[in-house]
Amino acid sequence: MNNRKLALMRLMDSRKKFTARELAERFQVSIRTIQRDLNDLQELGFPLYTEVGVNGGYRVLPNRILPPLQLTQHEALGLFMMIEYLENVPDFPYGSIREHLAEEYYSTLPQDVQDLITRMRQHITFLQHHAVQVEALTTEILSAAVDKREIEFIYHSRQGHKKVQAFPIGIYYDHGYWYMPARRKDRVLLYRVDRMQELVMLDSIDESVPSLKEWLNYKENRKSVEVVLQFTDFGARMAGSDVLFKSVEGNEWRGLVPPEEFPFTARKLLSYGPEVKVIEPLELQQQVREMLERSLNQY
Repeated sequence: MNNRKLALMRLMDSRKKFTARELAERFQVSIRTIQRDLNDLQELGFPLYTEVGVNGGYRVLPNRILPPLQLTQHEALGLFMMIEYLENVPDFPYGSIREHLAEEYYSTLPQDVQDLITRMRQHITFLQHHAVQVEALTTEILSAAVDKREIEFIYHSRQGHKKVQAFPIGIYYDHGYWYMPARRKDRVLLYRVDRMQELVMLDSIDESVPSLKEWLNYKENRKSVEVVLQFTDFGARMAGSDVLFKSVEGNEWRGLVPPEEFPFTARKLLSYGPEVKVIEPLELQQQVREMLERSLNQY
């Protein structure tokens, strides 16, 4: 396949029609040459179809096959390792394709690269704790977030089961769990995806719902209190991989936390054990102490 046909495959978009004249002018070839290229692509299985009439043109089906990647050996090995890693992340959006992708991609590699990958697999693994998800909902949540569409679901919280309607902002994966920040009424609440069931797409659409990146970069408007934490050397190393506390400097972390987030923060701090101490505020110190006492009372 020549470079012009590969460029055609990348250019063709299901959202836009192209006439043969437009394509010929773009690639500076004759209309007959473009038509031959398009015919060749159709024979190769590229899902191209023609709309006839004055406003007609060429368009491709949404689920078109994209052109193969042209990678160096280093890039090919790196890509395969990324696929291997993603196979270990449960409930990955559109995850049903991962195993198929790995097999298809592996089979297209030269034999010597396949042999190298087989040997590399004996020297690398990915150890993670994963939540057990009853229903794989990440694909539906991501789709709703992109469309800014409201969803309804059953949520399993400490207070029991409840039906929730909210606009998902997106999803992120952290320490073995998928989380979904979602706007409900005038507040953004955080939901664990593995505690969600029976998700239904609703008709309501709200274009004002932010993207996940916008939300993560959004400056908190709620009343907040400065929290000061003192980490041990080992605790500081642990915090380096923690989304919440990774900005620790000189074994000290300072940040503004809304008081209603103190229970979540206290529970997070308990996972550090003796490697962190709450310097202030006193309210957060007290919540950590109470959680420790409840844990001890069980024994």
